[in-house]
Amino acid sequence: MKKYLLYCAAAAALGGFLFGFDSGVISGCEQAIQNEFRLSGFWHGLVVAGALIGTLIGVFCAMVPADRFGRRPTLKLMAALFGVSAVGCAFTVQGAAGPHMLGWMRFIGGLAIGGVSVVVPLYIVEMSPSSVRGRLVAMNQLNIESGIFVSYISNFLVARWMLAEGGAFRSFCTKLAETFATGSMTVEMVEWRVMLGAEILPIIVFVVLLCFIPESPRWLVRVGRSEEARGVLEKIGFPEVERTLREIQESLAGTISGKVERLFQWKFRKPILLAFLVAFFSQVSGVNAINYYAPRIFGLVFGEGSQMVSLMGTMGVGLMHVVFCLAAFAIIDRFGRRVLIVWGSAVMTAMLALTGWELYLAKSGACHPALAVVGILGFTAAFAISSGAVIWVYISEVFPNSVRAKGQALGSFTHWFWCMIVSWTFPIVADKAGFWAFVFFAAMMLAQLAWGLFWMPETKGGTIEDIEKRLGID
Repeated sequence: MKKYLLYCAAAAALGGFLFGFDSGVISGCEQAIQNEFRLSGFWHGLVVAGALIGTLIGVFCAMVPADRFGRRPTLKLMAALFGVSAVGCAFTVQGAAGPHMLGWMRFIGGLAIGGVSVVVPLYIVEMSPSSVRGRLVAMNQLNIESGIFVSYISNFLVARWMLAEGGAFRSFCTKLAETFATGSMTVEMVEWRVMLGAEILPIIVFVVLLCFIPESPRWLVRVGRSEEARGVLEKIGFPEVERTLREIQESLAGTISGKVERLFQWKFRKPILLAFLVAFFSQVSGVNAINYYAPRIFGLVFGEGSQMVSLMGTMGVGLMHVVFCLAAFAIIDRFGRRVLIVWGSAVMTAMLALTGWELYLAKSGACHPALAVVGILGFTAAFAISSGAVIWVYISEVFPNSVRAKGQALGSFTHWFWCMIVSWTFPIVADKAGFWAFVFFAAMMLAQLAWGLFWMPETKGGTIEDIEKRLGID
């Protein structure tokens, strides 16, 4: 693998890091936000899910500029939206207008999350030779998991520094926040604003790296710039450049001639169904209920007054995401997508059942915290090495060149729609009977196991044009 290809994939995948950071950082803030603005469970869930509502719109909004202007300019647009969101959240005003401002800033961040969830894997899969395609697209998921983990570490460090009486960091942040707010702010009020604003640092890095990557060769062919596409293929070390270029041109023949291919037609029924199912199961596993509400879940396990323990437990969740996503990165092209889904589903079912049982026992004070932690961390590890690594690779592989951006948008929309439903309803369910949520998640993973065993086709190996033929797309 050429170093330049690795650089291009890593630079684009930093959008996945921002996706993960933005998704995970709210876990350390959500209870403080609820306390400051005195939000009910419904409205609290809505503010937290504000990013997810934006994401649902963002997946389709990104599809148009990605096809019209290119993958790289669209990634730069997403970076700008992330920046507006991070700064806006950091300087959320106090009082009645605060939740509205925070909700809108989270919504803008959601537009960016939706955009990168479509464009990053789209760009990487269009840049990748078949021998390393799974690993390079999985790099996006590795960055998502790394972003989640780093957001947990960031939250922990901010909380620790803000609790340090007389510390320079606490004094600086308090004065800065009071400059842009009305009235006096407590440490808790400043703390969550700093947590959300910390995202601006990786955003700056992302913008700089994007300046040095080329456009996708398949998009260049799509708009009639085949010579530029040949140059990019040669630069990133594609084997058999002329044959690959010819296959891309044949796959995009209708599009190049001016025809706009519709996604929703009978011949694309199989990739549409596959993308829907892999995205649906990914979210009804409950992974983002844990990502967004991990401190709350650990609080149910360890009891009141365990804020720092809960934040440390949340860091453990992030660490599992990163370590086992790295493991998936190493084996996804060797064992394939289907094998990871089958084994991951079996382990997730068992771990979710264990977690649900321990939360049920917690109601009577008979919970075994160590077993509950094993369940949560075991589930996280299994998700990271299976569904977490496979989803973005699989969605980007099953659609042909002519409708890949549209298909990626459909898969991303499905993913984020169900993420929004789970994240919005989880606080309500957790307050009433938290263990039932985990019973539902376990049942869904059992259903995914059946799908993986009997109906899920493998996509590893061959070019993405070869996969089109294997799936029987005429």
